[in-house]
Amino acid sequence: MAQRNLLAVFLAACAVTVCAVRDGAAAGDAAAGRRKALMCQTCHGLDGRAKIPEAPNLAGQSAVYLGKALKDYRSGARKNDMMSIVAPALKDEDIDDLAAYYSSIEVTVAPPPK
Repeated sequence: MAQRNLLAVFLAACAVTVCAVRDGAAAGDAAAGRRKALMCQTCHGLDGRAKIPEAPNLAGQSAVYLGKALKDYRSGARKNDMMSIVAPALKDEDIDDLAAYYSSIEVTVAPPPK
C-alpha cells in the first residue's frame, strides 16, 4: 500500500513538472520572437544556426533553457562579451518571445553519409 501511494505521488509530481515546463515553453510569442531575432541573426542566424564559430546554435533548444540563459546573461550571472552588451536591454517579454521562437524551430538529425 505504501508503494502504491509513493507511486501515485511520484506520478503526480511528474505530471505537474511536465505541465510547468510546457507552460513555461509556451509563455512567449514565437511570431514576435522572430521579429526580435533580427538583432540576433548576425551571430545566431535567423534560422538559429550559428553564423560565427563562437556562437551556439539556438534552433530547437528548450525554451526553458534559452529563457534561463538569457536571464542569466542579463543579470551578469553568465558571462559573454557580446551577450553582456545585448542582454541587459531585454525585457522579460523579449526573452520569452525569443525563447519561444528559437525553440519552435524544428531540427532534424541525419547520420553522416558513408
